[in-house]
Amino acid sequence: MNDIFYISKLIIKKKIKVLTDAEKPQLKQFKKEFPFIKEVEIEELIGGLDSYSAIDKEKAWKAIEKKYKQRNQKPVFRLFKKSWHKFVAAAILVGVLATTFYFNDGLFNTSIETTPTIVNTNAIEPGTDKATLTLGDGSVVELEKGSTVATQNANSNGEQIVYTSDGESKSKTEYNYLTIPRGGQFHVVLSDGTEVWLNSETQLKYPVAFVEGQTRQVELVYGEAYFDVSPSTKHKGTKFMVINQSQNVEVLGTEFNIKAYKDEENIYTTLVEGKVSVNTKNSHKVLNPSEQSNLNLLNDGITVSQVNVYNEISWKDGIFSFEQKPLEEITKVLSRWYDVDFVIENKSLKDATFTGVLGKNQSIEKILSNIKTLSIIENYEINYKTITLK
Repeated sequence: MNDIFYISKLIIKKKIKVLTDAEKPQLKQFKKEFPFIKEVEIEELIGGLDSYSAIDKEKAWKAIEKKYKQRNQKPVFRLFKKSWHKFVAAAILVGVLATTFYFNDGLFNTSIETTPTIVNTNAIEPGTDKATLTLGDGSVVELEKGSTVATQNANSNGEQIVYTSDGESKSKTEYNYLTIPRGGQFHVVLSDGTEVWLNSETQLKYPVAFVEGQTRQVELVYGEAYFDVSPSTKHKGTKFMVINQSQNVEVLGTEFNIKAYKDEENIYTTLVEGKVSVNTKNSHKVLNPSEQSNLNLLNDGITVSQVNVYNEISWKDGIFSFEQKPLEEITKVLSRWYDVDFVIENKSLKDATFTGVLGKNQSIEKILSNIKTLSIIENYEINYKTITLK
């Protein structure tokens, strides 16, 4: 019983009281085989269903069943190779996603409909794989999905760029820049085998080849990036460091996410696995898995808190995962991915919170419709690349 969607399906069926007698032993066996599931409050995530008395539960279940049958035997989410807690995170994510089916399929018995104003959406498309590569000599190469590019040190298939690892550099270091525009994302494999996923509106500076015996250092100039670092044991003990104009993160071999956008007053570093040290001129913090540091750029202070890791890193797997996120923060995320500008007409809406899981390949109209269905906004207007929330 290793189908994560099926397992989550059983949990949801139990919650809405449509679990069959034949399925009850399966769920019991799953909890016996994986006792850690008791530590995860999955039911709390979907417990809100009890407060929605207007939901037709039988119709709701049919919607879930339909989604399940349409998955074509493909895994719904990419499961991580390491650490059981990531499996749990994925299970939670599927559980939340399944609850959104209720809203996506219009399962409320009553609703007040208002028609959004749409002038033109032809120019609004979900983001895709694209980047600009700046080489050491200053020349610029456009990377985009569907095209292949080869340089002296790397090859790109339009979705990622992979650098050769035929020995570390022993001479002058040459740097490349990978710049991701709004509406883009990209994946790079550095010469030491470290993998980096770059989010929209991000720039990474890195050496074409690392100097043997020296700290492997890259610079997140701005934006958001997820790092899966090649361990120091494979590189004669050399450390790996990610620097930024406001902080540096030192690691030995780990997975972590850094969010450092130019238009935000905070830098967030989230540790998935291993251990990292976050350093500024005045502060020093060591993070453990599932901890996030928050560097306030106004006072250079760092705070550390426990977070739901998958909410922070789901973007790299094609998912928006929001948990009690203010609408103003959500619009920033959407504006970068869809390359649009948002205007929140009713200022009181900025702090309205939204919890839900949305696919990054959905149209902007579908995203807005989901938010509207939950009565977070009354209506919206799309005028080319400007979206007004009302």
